[in-house]
Amino acid sequence: MNWLTKAINFGEKIKKVLRKRPSKEDIANSDWTSCCKGPLLKKDLENNLWVCNLCGKHHRISCRQRFDIVFGKNAYQILESPIPTEDPLNWVDTKSYRDRLKIARKKTNQNCAVMIAKGKINGIEVTAGAINFDFIGGSVGAAEGEAIIYGVQHAIDNQTPYLFFPCGGGQRMFESTIALANMTRTTLAINELKNNNLPYIVCFTDPTAGGITASFAMLGDIHLAEPGCLIAFAGKRVIQATVKEELSSDFQTAEFVEKHGFVDRVVHRKDIQKEVGKLLSILLRKNSDIHLENLNETSETNIQTREAS
Repeated sequence: MNWLTKAINFGEKIKKVLRKRPSKEDIANSDWTSCCKGPLLKKDLENNLWVCNLCGKHHRISCRQRFDIVFGKNAYQILESPIPTEDPLNWVDTKSYRDRLKIARKKTNQNCAVMIAKGKINGIEVTAGAINFDFIGGSVGAAEGEAIIYGVQHAIDNQTPYLFFPCGGGQRMFESTIALANMTRTTLAINELKNNNLPYIVCFTDPTAGGITASFAMLGDIHLAEPGCLIAFAGKRVIQATVKEELSSDFQTAEFVEKHGFVDRVVHRKDIQKEVGKLLSILLRKNSDIHLENLNETSETNIQTREAS
């Protein structure tokens, strides 16, 4: 092999190295991420609650990171929700659904996309739930539906408010109508929570869409949202093609939805704990006043009955 051939081969090797792109796993395990101005150290982002200092973008976070912010670092208890049959339809496309679940569990260290926890906010016992977008896009299947309902039942049994942080694209297609049924099931569960006069506060996170928006996520007594998060049912392009009109650049953002009355307040991540604490203090006082009023009415009725007899 002469020097020219060696030089050509060496050049080809260099090209292959330059063409090689990092895998998703490499990116996930890297110390860096990207935002408005390019590369950004994850540590710096974490120190600011995963919010960019420059543009204010609220990056997606896990359920445990969410609970750390709301309750305080490790100042809460994770509740184990039931896990139903994993793959009822034996779904297979480019890979099996069982394999997708294994990958998602390894990636997130969660059994399903929804995680339920209990803790205190301003001394008030709270049951909280959150969805991790990294678990198959935060989609809701049978296990996620069970977890949401388990959280509702825990709130009812312990007479606590229910705080939920939804995100995700909707119901999980790998479970077909089994996943769709959880829109109805979670809606009925939230109605039962309200029948018990317990506050239900929803804080939208990016992105919340599809069947999640069309069921339990839009049933809150009060709706908060993180700045800039997507809140939608169908996608913007689908709606634009349907109405045949140009939609505004902020369409389906938290600010747009707030302006049109579906969100009560857009709240920065650092202020959510304080905001929720204030709201719960007001709502629980109101509920206790209603309860006291009912007791007084019952007492008066009993007195009148005794006097009549």
